[in-house]
Amino acid sequence: MSSDFENYEQDFAVLTAEITGRIGKVPKLTGDEKKQMVANVEKQLEEARELLEQMELEVREIPPQSRGMYSSRMRSYKQEMGKLEADFKRSRIAYSDEVRNELLGDDGNSSENQRAHLLDNTERLERSSRRLEAGYQIAVET
Repeated sequence: MSSDFENYEQDFAVLTAEITGRIGKVPKLTGDEKKQMVANVEKQLEEARELLEQMELEVREIPPQSRGMYSSRMRSYKQEMGKLEADFKRSRIAYSDEVRNELLGDDGNSSENQRAHLLDNTERLERSSRRLEAGYQIAVET
């Protein structure tokens, strides 16, 4: 029985490695390539879920004295599966840096431009504050 479980473990390890590699590629793709990759990853995630179910069935059939070790392995595999699904969800909506920069108009000079605008606005605010204080002083004196 444990040999079946170990075979499932090996299959799960190979499958999760493939899924991880493909998840990393998803944000860099566009159009039909991205749709096709997403469909492939979804299919592989379903296969991984099925493998986990098979592994769980195997654990139930293992004698109680050895079951604890396999149960802890199953918990870690389920956590890994949850992490893969979360990563996949993020990768589907993520944009590559190039697309992000293009959409936001982010070039290297933007922070310098923002800093210059901030300094100009600060100076303008200080001048206005001084004029208001001077006007207040005149009002108090009269």
